[in-house]
Amino acid sequence: RQFPGCGNIVTFSQFLFIAVEGFIFEANFGRKKPAIPIRYYFIMVAMFFTVSVVNNYALNLNIAMPLHMIFRSGSLIASMALGIIILKKRYSIYKYTSIALVSLGIFTCTFMSAKQVASDSSLNEEDGLQVFLWWLLGIAALTFALLMSARMGIFQEMLYKQFGKHSKEALFYNHALPLPGFLLLAPNIYHHAILFSQSEPFQVPVIGLTLPVMWFYLLMNVVTQYVCIRGVFILTTECTSLTVTLVVTLRKFVSLIFSILYFRNPFTAWHWLGTTFVFVGTLMYTEVWNSLGPFLARWRKRPKEE
Repeated sequence: RQFPGCGNIVTFSQFLFIAVEGFIFEANFGRKKPAIPIRYYFIMVAMFFTVSVVNNYALNLNIAMPLHMIFRSGSLIASMALGIIILKKRYSIYKYTSIALVSLGIFTCTFMSAKQVASDSSLNEEDGLQVFLWWLLGIAALTFALLMSARMGIFQEMLYKQFGKHSKEALFYNHALPLPGFLLLAPNIYHHAILFSQSEPFQVPVIGLTLPVMWFYLLMNVVTQYVCIRGVFILTTECTSLTVTLVVTLRKFVSLIFSILYFRNPFTAWHWLGTTFVFVGTLMYTEVWNSLGPFLARWRKRPKEE
């Protein structure tokens, strides 16, 4: 919020931390040979790096964080569309309906955000048009990242079918191989490192260490991102994809609510309606109701304790 264009230094820090941890504990300091040929990781990493950088730049193009979250929740649409085109998959009417709901929700939120940007009274007509055009470019960037992310998921699915699931290895290579690519973004990263160092001092609780507040925020972001992504990768190996999708969906919803309430982001009744469509459609797609049915039936049949 203080530095909207700082996405690159945030992503670089996350990648560096996860790559160093994986180099030590997964790759055994480079002595462990990857189970999946390295050339496939280079393809996956090119997609992963592109998605991360494009999503970061979208935030710098007048895209509000709630819209960013909602738009990225449309990954189911992109995955289904590319699955039909590339893998020749076919789906039930139930799933098509859920995707229609998600699409309608994203369209509603995007349209209302467009009206907010276009009607900003603090700008003159010429500046307002320029802001709106940058916003349209941000929407185009989000759309591109969404499709690229879906294509990466399909590619990863095909690799896992051929070579087996190696989530920790994939986590390491997906973060280690893109690191040289950040050299292209070095001026931007260095610029924000200087800005971070000039932020107000902050005393870390418990340990009493004093450091610029933005570096403290970055440290907390790196730690929580590591916990999050490790948790998701562990979840994919321990639980069904339905459970993973449900947990990630609920996490997005909580993040969205927190962003709106804590940071006081503008959110109208139409935005709430669109958000409801997105998350109901997502839950319909995962068919969570079918899984909860037998569970609730067993729960109701339990003998009541005296």
